[in-house]
Amino acid sequence: MPYQPPWPPTSTALEAIRKSSVVPVWLPWPLPAGWLVTGFAEVGDQRTGARASVVALTGPSLTEGPADLLIIAEEPGIGIGAAFSGLDGPDPGEGFDSGPPNAKIAVLGHPTALWCVGGAADRAVYAGEALGNWLWAIAWPADAGCMIALSELSLLDARDHDLDVPFGAFSPRLED
Repeated sequence: MPYQPPWPPTSTALEAIRKSSVVPVWLPWPLPAGWLVTGFAEVGDQRTGARASVVALTGPSLTEGPADLLIIAEEPGIGIGAAFSGLDGPDPGEGFDSGPPNAKIAVLGHPTALWCVGGAADRAVYAGEALGNWLWAIAWPADAGCMIALSELSLLDARDHDLDVPFGAFSPRLED
């Protein structure tokens, strides 16, 4: 399936991905203090719809300086989460979920387990499952991953909500 060119952070782009996606468009809501939505991407085509959605965000890290975060929902086998993570295969890999989870976030009000996944050294990668799809949370720099583990992120599906989302400058992470 083709990775479509990323969309800029606008309400028009949010509406377009809401309409085309057959997987959730996960959005942390409310956004953590100081965070902005910085773009969108999808994998799919007009015939089948988007089989993966990516929401990019930027804001202050818990340690120091700015941080970037991608929240990805994808059908198994698509591979966009793995690609952004720096992994070779299309999914997190066998055994990624052995042992207790490294983080839990609320997805539609329910606690959802995430496990640290190896990948490129410059980012923190967490993966889990929500609504039968892979859920990825990828943060730059790597120490910004503590935000995923320590903050009380709560995700909702933007397809089901008409939100007044604050937007920032386009994220170059979507072009990696």
